[in-house]
Amino acid sequence: MKRSLRRNITTIYWMGFFHSFMVVIPVFVPLLQGYGLSMSQVLQTQAMFALVIAVCEVPSGYIADIWGRRNAVLVGSALNGLGFFSLLWADTFVEFLIYEVILGVGFSLISGADLALLYDTEVYLQDSGERGGAGAGKSLSRLISIEAAASGIAGIGASLLLLWSLDWVIWVQAVTGLAPFILGLLLVEVPRPDRGVKDHRGNARQIVEVLLFSKPVVLWTAFAIAVFGLLAVHVFWIYQKYWDIQGIPLASFGYIWAAFALTVSLAARYASAIEQFLGTKRLLLLVALLPLAGLLGMAFGSGWSGVMFGFAIQVSRGLSMTLFYEALNSRVPGDFRATVNSLVSLGVRAIFIVSGPILGLALDIYGMVPTLFGLVIVFTPLMLVVLLPLLSRIRVEQADSAAQAAGSSG
Repeated sequence: MKRSLRRNITTIYWMGFFHSFMVVIPVFVPLLQGYGLSMSQVLQTQAMFALVIAVCEVPSGYIADIWGRRNAVLVGSALNGLGFFSLLWADTFVEFLIYEVILGVGFSLISGADLALLYDTEVYLQDSGERGGAGAGKSLSRLISIEAAASGIAGIGASLLLLWSLDWVIWVQAVTGLAPFILGLLLVEVPRPDRGVKDHRGNARQIVEVLLFSKPVVLWTAFAIAVFGLLAVHVFWIYQKYWDIQGIPLASFGYIWAAFALTVSLAARYASAIEQFLGTKRLLLLVALLPLAGLLGMAFGSGWSGVMFGFAIQVSRGLSMTLFYEALNSRVPGDFRATVNSLVSLGVRAIFIVSGPILGLALDIYGMVPTLFGLVIVFTPLMLVVLLPLLSRIRVEQADSAAQAAGSSG
């Protein structure tokens, strides 16, 4: 059993790699426009994906907690594989909408459940006295790092496949999209105590108590994940438009994409070491200042110099994802860890359904530079609102732990 659980860690790493190895993403817009879709229709497909994720996120997380994380990840991976395979024959607006719906349900089942299964595996092995992996916190940072690296490799792969045709991109995506399901068959569910899973109302009450009342750090960490996640999503949709305005050749987009992904990967990989070196307070300050400096640098920069400031945002993304998700998962009971992760993701998706079109409207009406300044104006107070209370709660938690330790030793 323990040997199988140790295999969980490597399996989840590989699944994370193939989930993020999406060669179709860097060329998705020209792919759809090649079938006659307008930019408005392209954005409608993305709105459909966000809507499906928002609707399914929390129920899927709860299903993972009740039905099993392995089962949720396996079914989600199967749906993703089916979705990517459907690209082989999709050629109309409606068929691409169906593709987004399938992918939305699949990703919502995986989201949160994979993190919870990885974390549960590490904790179970540690509690059993086994040396299974790198530890819960480091395993999460490694998974984030691997997923970012896979995204970068996919960007380079897309550019190389385009030397032949877009058809090659679709075929490679369809084949590699099946890999997570095949790998998922190797997963083993982590043993958990029976908590009376049929008491759904009681479970919902416990989830609310965990988020709102159990530990204040949990709530403010969830808010921090939502704020920094929203910033990352907004900037994601700005990058390619920004590069085009700055006169960067289209052929360079994939390589910049890969370099950005590698930056996130490295930042996530060494986040724990950086936290030990700087301390939590200084690291939180760093992850807040970097994206603001990046946005301002992009606004004032031109050409390649402006592009370079985007790396500051990517460093913050890798650090913040690892820091906040480790802090959240370490304080949430294992029985509802997937649900809580899904709730946080839901917040980001739900807000972006509204804010995404507003971002596009701002770009169309006011242009790139005013929109970048607007993001700074919006997200600076949001970061202060979540980080200052979070720091305060962390200090209280550390003081309580120190007092308990002193009492035990006395």
